[in-house]
Amino acid sequence: MKTITGDDIQAMVSHWLETPVNGYLGSGYGSDANSLLQRAQSDGRADSFVRKLRSDVSVLEVLPSSAVTLYGAPEGIDQLRLTLDVAGRSYDLNDYEASR
Repeated sequence: MKTITGDDIQAMVSHWLETPVNGYLGSGYGSDANSLLQRAQSDGRADSFVRKLRSDVSVLEVLPSSAVTLYGAPEGIDQLRLTLDVAGRSYDLNDYEASR
């Protein structure tokens, strides 16, 4: 039996972040970090983003809820740097959206 490592999980999360929603025909798999911008922080969209990640990358379902977090930090006057943290590994969402 093969054990899933942290590197495997990192590759899965990176793939999910790089794949636009509906990037695979007939599947809603993928992320849309831009949907988090220009919204009120209390509208629950960040929670939906994390729930979709856990659903699409099902191996994350076994991790405690505190192992997957999404937070934003102000940058400059009118920008927000979004960071996804999964089991201690950070992903800068601004980098993933810039590559599309």
